[in-house]
Amino acid sequence: MIELRGIEKSFGPKNVLRGVDLTIPKGESMVIIGGSGTGKSVTLKCVLGLITPDKGEILVDGQDVTKLRQGSSERDAFLARFGMLFQGGALFDSLTVWQNVAFRLLRGTMKKTKAEAREIAIEKLRRVGLTPDVADLYPSELSGGMQKRVGLARAIAAEPEIIFFDEPTTGLDPIMSGVINELIREIVVEMGATAMTITHDMTSVRAIADKVAMIHGGKVRWTGPISQMDNSGDPYLTQFITGSADGPIESVR
Repeated sequence: MIELRGIEKSFGPKNVLRGVDLTIPKGESMVIIGGSGTGKSVTLKCVLGLITPDKGEILVDGQDVTKLRQGSSERDAFLARFGMLFQGGALFDSLTVWQNVAFRLLRGTMKKTKAEAREIAIEKLRRVGLTPDVADLYPSELSGGMQKRVGLARAIAAEPEIIFFDEPTTGLDPIMSGVINELIREIVVEMGATAMTITHDMTSVRAIADKVAMIHGGKVRWTGPISQMDNSGDPYLTQFITGSADGPIESVR
């Protein structure tokens, strides 16, 4: 479903991506791990077209998305295939919960009536464990965990084929993190969606990944099934998943 071939990206003198190669099969959940500043978010933004790579190809279902022109109908159709759960929730403070969930449904090519959009929003809120009475509240009236659930409901509101999760458990306590991880796994399997997640949280990795890719030094250092991660034999991956201060990854002291 998603294939990155030799993706390179620099910002001034800083080379962030130095030839990223990655394949995400249709219907699988790929989790990308790596230290801060290694290029995980840049990789995701390149796939979405928010950042244009300096070199390489990004194929989504066989289509080279690096050639899609901003604002074109082809790019709009491409973006309609995606859902996104943002790191901080990224809910609109001035909109009610149901309006946040239905934001995409009220606009663009998939525009629904207000009544239809609200009905779908309430159904998606139920799917993430929130009751209909939450629909008319504002984000500021919700806990962090509830906000994350609303963000997840918004990500799946338009039944996307591909869902991105950007640090889905950041800022949540261990119990709520477990709840969100379980919800993500259930929803991805239920929808048959292709998922791409970036995270530092190894508990999330083990809960939601079919396959794992580690980015270090601007390249994919290791990729493989989650079942092989602990016995990969790669010193960079081993150091990262164990959190050891000793190893080839230099820590800032």
